[in-house]
Amino acid sequence: MSASYTDTIRHWAVDTRRAGTLEHADGIGEVGLGYGEVGKRLAVRFALRVSNGLVPIVRFQVFGCGFTIAACAAAADLAEGRPLAEIVNIDSRAIEVALGGLPPERNYCAALAVEALRAAVNSACNGQRPVAATIAAEEEHTPRVTLDDRVYRLLLDSSSPPGASPDDRHLFACVLAVATSEPYDTATALGLPLVDLKNIVHRYFPAVSLTDLEAFSAPPSERPPLTNGDILNLLTTYLPCDAKGCNPAPSLWLARILAARAAHSGHLWRAMGLFARTELTAAIRRHLPALSSDNDQGMRWKRFLYKKLCEQSGGILCKTPDCGVCSDYALCFAEQELAVP
Repeated sequence: MSASYTDTIRHWAVDTRRAGTLEHADGIGEVGLGYGEVGKRLAVRFALRVSNGLVPIVRFQVFGCGFTIAACAAAADLAEGRPLAEIVNIDSRAIEVALGGLPPERNYCAALAVEALRAAVNSACNGQRPVAATIAAEEEHTPRVTLDDRVYRLLLDSSSPPGASPDDRHLFACVLAVATSEPYDTATALGLPLVDLKNIVHRYFPAVSLTDLEAFSAPPSERPPLTNGDILNLLTTYLPCDAKGCNPAPSLWLARILAARAAHSGHLWRAMGLFARTELTAAIRRHLPALSSDNDQGMRWKRFLYKKLCEQSGGILCKTPDCGVCSDYALCFAEQELAVP
């Protein structure tokens, strides 16, 4: 189980006191259940009972990870029993405090709960049918590194050593370019010991030195998101062995980089600095073939990795990363009725 699941988050993730439907609710707010969204993203619904301006009953439904479930349970607890007019003041910060903090890459879980809860208040105040909250897109889809990136060009325009794969030069040029653009120590941002960073540069870009790269990066001013040790341990189980029983260096480097970059928000291929998701799949196929074979349904890589962790822990704190593959999705989110005025 991920170390990011603290005891407090575990407590809220299994708190089912306010989970479920609410017949003839006075207000219903939803996120992720709009046209074209069902089965493609996380889904949250809050239902409220209103009496004399107070909200004596709050119920929630959620399809998402354990962090999202915990955030919704905490939000329902904060809202129940309060005046309707005060519930709109419950924000992501209040939920994070109740949870004892969330990992930076999971802040969106609290935001989902807040938007759905506020939509339910809007529904109750206006006597409307269920209100779908409008939120920003979950993830960006444009690459962070482009062909004209200065570090990328420095590396790719340098002479190629004998035997160096063009695909691997592109892969490591991308990860080096994206890491040097961040306010972190480059090796730490990639989850690598400094010696591994030096070896990557020497192996694929021998005409370039670390000093050359440092000229394009600012002094480190922040710490990168903490690498999930469970993800790293999982990835090491997929490492291939050469004829001598050793793990090939590029495979080990890639596993460490994947674990470090998976801690960032958004798509993993973007966090890696790659131009497209297909490039990440190709790199995994080259260096971690057993992992590639295991993901035989083509699931997004970060979701697949966290799904594997959930399977290892019995799925206690996490629903499937893709609601569309769950047979209970339509049942859990059947249309709910509002109270008749």
